[in-house]
Amino acid sequence: MPSLRLALAQVNACVGDLSGNADLVVDWTRKAVESGAHLVVFPEMALTGYPVEDLALRESFAEASRAALTALATRLADAGLGGIAVFVGYLDRDERGVRNAAAVLHEGAVVARQYKHHLPNYGVFDERRYFVRGDALEIVRLHGVDVGMVICEDLWQDGGPIAALGEAGVDLVVSPNASPYERKKDDARLPLVARRAAEAGAPLAYVNLVGGQDELVFDGDTMVVTAAGVPVTRAPQFVEHLTVLDLDLPGGAARASGEVGGFTVTRKTISDAPVPAYEHLPVPPTAEPLSDEAEVWHALVTGLRDYVHKNGFRSVVLGLSGGIDSAVVASLAVDALGAGHVYGVSMPSVYSSDHSKSDAEDMALRTGLHYEVQPIAAMVEVFVDQLGLTGLAEENVQARCRGVTLMGLSNQHGHLVLATGNKTELAVGYSTIYGDAVGGFAPIKDVLKTLVWDLARWRNAEAEKLGEQPPIPENSISKPPSAELRPGQVDTDSLPDYELLDAVLDDYVEGDKGYQDLIAAGFHHDLIDRVLRMVDKAEYKRRQYPPGTKISFKAFGRDRRLPITNGWREG
Repeated sequence: MPSLRLALAQVNACVGDLSGNADLVVDWTRKAVESGAHLVVFPEMALTGYPVEDLALRESFAEASRAALTALATRLADAGLGGIAVFVGYLDRDERGVRNAAAVLHEGAVVARQYKHHLPNYGVFDERRYFVRGDALEIVRLHGVDVGMVICEDLWQDGGPIAALGEAGVDLVVSPNASPYERKKDDARLPLVARRAAEAGAPLAYVNLVGGQDELVFDGDTMVVTAAGVPVTRAPQFVEHLTVLDLDLPGGAARASGEVGGFTVTRKTISDAPVPAYEHLPVPPTAEPLSDEAEVWHALVTGLRDYVHKNGFRSVVLGLSGGIDSAVVASLAVDALGAGHVYGVSMPSVYSSDHSKSDAEDMALRTGLHYEVQPIAAMVEVFVDQLGLTGLAEENVQARCRGVTLMGLSNQHGHLVLATGNKTELAVGYSTIYGDAVGGFAPIKDVLKTLVWDLARWRNAEAEKLGEQPPIPENSISKPPSAELRPGQVDTDSLPDYELLDAVLDDYVEGDKGYQDLIAAGFHHDLIDRVLRMVDKAEYKRRQYPPGTKISFKAFGRDRRLPITNGWREG
């Protein structure tokens, strides 16, 4: 029974950074070689980063990707790493079009290429717009073991290439992925991978990207299951990680090539001779699963950290109102970047309460972030007096003076401005364009208000477990939320209770439920009319909101886009 030591490199690539990503492959291949691995598998499009979006349409980028792949093979050999088989994802192009591809590198050469077969069409990345489907399967023999490969969504399809590999005969299937995080998605992965392993009749190794890319965040969750679908090991989420595992593989099963299961199957041999007997490593332990709140928090921290660092910023600035949203965003920023790189600004107006100012200062003291007070009353007075503003116009100019203040500090000091609005507010238009909506990134844009409170309580509880100061003031969590744009204002003056509002939004936004569906779910028609009217009228605001980390199936701006000019109304 042949044995093989497999390394799965769960790495954080950056779109377009061919040189940096090549460095990443070399560094992690070296670690794999030092661990004694015979092959190392990198995630989908690790060399180019994912998703490349319209970069795929540039012939120059595809050519650069192909050249980088060839150079990478040479570089690995020159570094003494040519003896290990390296499976790496990249962007290819041939006479048929652009390809989402993976290649096998060995001894300074590209010895095999595999193209993706199933091209998804959804909010994460509409690959059908860019790529050409593969129609062939290439199986590589390494040390007498036949290794088949499928790329990301190929794994999610019933039948298809996995079934064809099983029919053709393989000893091991590897699946490079760039599967973005969504809440509870990791719960669906293991059953899926187990079913596909059983379908292939071979162990299956799933390796996923980790890290943030614009609004997407990849959580890793790399895993290996046996041919019977039994989990062997699972990597931690949201960190780079090398999983090294010894596999005893049957070998010698019937082998087919040519037309199999609707695919053209070809085979290439790197080496026929099995690896001489060696001492196996202990099976790496399975990472402890994260709770829902922990998973979301790590996703938001990862998305924010990588957006800041990959775009060349060194610091962030945000308004500290003393409320729950700004407190959670500040805590996320401190966890992501360190307190020394976070600048909080209290911007009181004539309507700001004493507790809003004291809670903001308390937040700064608890976390150690930079803190300053910039009163806006005089600025507001100039606008109000000169323009004769009253009512809502006067309220909104306060938010806009705060927005101008933050953008001025950003221009002066090079900070990235963080918008602190949540998904509930964004859904119903409870924000001020050019006011609290200003910024370059919105960390909790896809987080419903009720989840914001849950995250705050979780983060404080985690701090207490570690014997640390809870970062978020209890008063910011417990007091009624308010924009404080007029005397005595609270959010429920304009909005339904958040628990009820979020329940409607979850069905209407996330579930695409219609009016009658909401009635059947038990919501009162007056509530439905009110909420749907606010959501439908606010599309123009959502189009102008900064990007933010996606954690749900239907994130605004990426997954859910309705016409701004739209005469359709539910009801």
